[in-house]
Amino acid sequence: MRCAVRLRWLYRLVWFGLVLSLPVCAQLRVPAAGELAELRARQQRLEGTVYHAEGDVEIRYGDLELRADRLQYDTGTGELVADGNIRFTQQDQHLEAETIHYNLKTGRGRLQGVRGSIRFQREPSPVLLVSVHPLYFEAREVERTGTRSFVVRDAWLTVCEPERPKWQFFAPEARIELGDKVVLLHANFRIFRIPLIYLPYATAPIAERPRQSGFLIPTVGNKSQKGFVLGNSFYWAPADWADLTLGVEWMSRRGFGHLGEMRLWPWEQVRVNASYFAVLDRGLATLGGTRIKQGGYQSRFELDAHLPHGWRAVADVNQLSSLTFRLVFAETFDQAARSEVRSTASLTNNFRGFSLGFAMRRYKNFLSAVPEQAVVLRTAPGARFSSVEQAPWRRVPIYFGFHAAVDAVHRSDPLLETPEAVQRSELAPRVTIPLRWGPWLGVRSTVLLRTTRYSISQDPAVGGGLSGAPVRRTTAEVTVDARPPALARIWEGTRTKWKHVIAPGIVYRYVNGVNQFGRFLRFDENDLLTDTNEVEYGIVQRLYRRSGTETTEWLSWRVAQKYYLDKTFGGALVPGRRNVFAALYSITPFAFADQPRRFSPLVSDLKVTPGGAYDAQFRVDYDPTRRKLTAVGTLVKLRPRGEAFLTLAHFATRADPVLQPLSNQIRALVGYGELARRGFNFAFGLSYDVNRDFFQNTVVQVSYNGACCGIGFEYRRLALGPVRSDNQFRVSLLIANLGTVGTVRRRETIF
Repeated sequence: MRCAVRLRWLYRLVWFGLVLSLPVCAQLRVPAAGELAELRARQQRLEGTVYHAEGDVEIRYGDLELRADRLQYDTGTGELVADGNIRFTQQDQHLEAETIHYNLKTGRGRLQGVRGSIRFQREPSPVLLVSVHPLYFEAREVERTGTRSFVVRDAWLTVCEPERPKWQFFAPEARIELGDKVVLLHANFRIFRIPLIYLPYATAPIAERPRQSGFLIPTVGNKSQKGFVLGNSFYWAPADWADLTLGVEWMSRRGFGHLGEMRLWPWEQVRVNASYFAVLDRGLATLGGTRIKQGGYQSRFELDAHLPHGWRAVADVNQLSSLTFRLVFAETFDQAARSEVRSTASLTNNFRGFSLGFAMRRYKNFLSAVPEQAVVLRTAPGARFSSVEQAPWRRVPIYFGFHAAVDAVHRSDPLLETPEAVQRSELAPRVTIPLRWGPWLGVRSTVLLRTTRYSISQDPAVGGGLSGAPVRRTTAEVTVDARPPALARIWEGTRTKWKHVIAPGIVYRYVNGVNQFGRFLRFDENDLLTDTNEVEYGIVQRLYRRSGTETTEWLSWRVAQKYYLDKTFGGALVPGRRNVFAALYSITPFAFADQPRRFSPLVSDLKVTPGGAYDAQFRVDYDPTRRKLTAVGTLVKLRPRGEAFLTLAHFATRADPVLQPLSNQIRALVGYGELARRGFNFAFGLSYDVNRDFFQNTVVQVSYNGACCGIGFEYRRLALGPVRSDNQFRVSLLIANLGTVGTVRRRETIF
């Protein structure tokens, strides 16, 4: 914008000793900047190289705008001094001050008696309360050290409404780095001006910068079994592809807990995660004065790496010192209820229809905590080489494939302890012939020859003890999969199309050659093969919905059953005890065979998945031999409207305690909102054991979040038998743009 009075006329007026008294605009040259600044005021005069301006003074330079009552500007140095109703605005910065000393050339200056705000953008987050307000602050002095940095002294800062802030940081000195962070020195955090936490050094992000090193917000709480709890962690992000979290937790009744978490992404195709948690427990004192120590550790290592030449390495390695440690120190019911620990690691390469892999597997299932008993199964090392079905002749529909493996396996349980490495090798070639008779019938036949060798065996003559004699299993297996024609009908509406499909299926399986099933050691599902002569028949109904270009499977209902022509499975079935074979668990995961039988349970699995607000599954096993429902499962997930949600689950087994422990459990979760949602949020969950008539777990979380902070309360009860039964009361404060202070941790929330 051009000035109304040019600079040369101003020189002439000053030469004649006249004082300009009308509103005037002048263009000022900034030293060594090559740009012009524009000055407006009611009165201006030039004395040497210094401009004096009074009355509605306004100076503009680039994106900077400064308003004041009085101003002096030196065109030689670029220094300006102003006072009276200072308004300083540049990009996302707005400052109000009593006086200002500023250099247009360097962008540095000093302001006194400052009130200011800095606007910054933060993306909405489901776990972090985000304020729409800018960063407000008041300070005795603000030193502008650059165009994007400030040093404020004797200041308070907040993202609440400045007139009545609910929380503030008070600091004798703070550094504001625009687009990055706020650094506080010797600060204290206050709620309604009441000091709560002293922070010798703290940082807070004021931009979308997820990786920043420093101490995290401490956790404080009180629990019945742990006592007073105080903890903190340090987060270190040395690079944009790596971070590390190390923390310690002091429990007044138990001792110290240590935790660590590492995440690495060194290359695009390689990811590594590792975590560790341990407690050095001094034990709870009993009535006799002795202490029962229940400490231990748990760790996890994860790797997913796509390597050169088609190789891929995957690992998920878990370690747990004892089930007692998990029961006592797990924070949620789902974590504490897990009795299994699984570890897998593999290196594979798939090429031209072939697959070569090396693997390690370890499975540990704790049978009881006191006394501690467990079943340990290990396969390490192991090698596999296999191929998919491939046709050597183009016009002949005959497909060949094979599977070969060699493992070193081990088993340990209260009744059996094998050597550390039992050799197991297997070779299984197969031939598949698909046939189709028009659109009416499709049949796929597969013939497989399998030979498996074990370096040791069991001796039934001595009660199943180990024998050094090797054992070999050679079987012939035939599978015929027949698919009769499916029935379908279509209903078309104005905007929606429905399709109902009924697809029957019949599968015949025959396995022969597993003689002396009792001599084979059981390490995994590969060792549960038995002779069988069976027919599996069933029907699947599917209901599809098409709207526009989107098609969804709205409903599916599968009903299936097996008929066993060989009801003793080649003599493998032992009457009066629980029997689990491949021919049995392939139809249902629940054991049902304690006597020779012809029919398996009738399995019904109904899934309703319309998408969006509703999702349901109903599972029923009906045993025709016992003439009753032996397993019932129901899972319903609803989001009826808005932020409301409801999950109901019921599961029961009713067969026989010899086959399956009788169980009847109900789980429910109902709530409204999310952890970081503004307004009122609540969630209630429970786990109820109907057979024993008690609540295993109860949790209630209630929170209210405002524009800049929120408060949450939680009650949690865990009833895990004699090892643990306690009540927990927790409280948390959500601070906008920063995180959560208190004992309700994000990883334990039920929202």
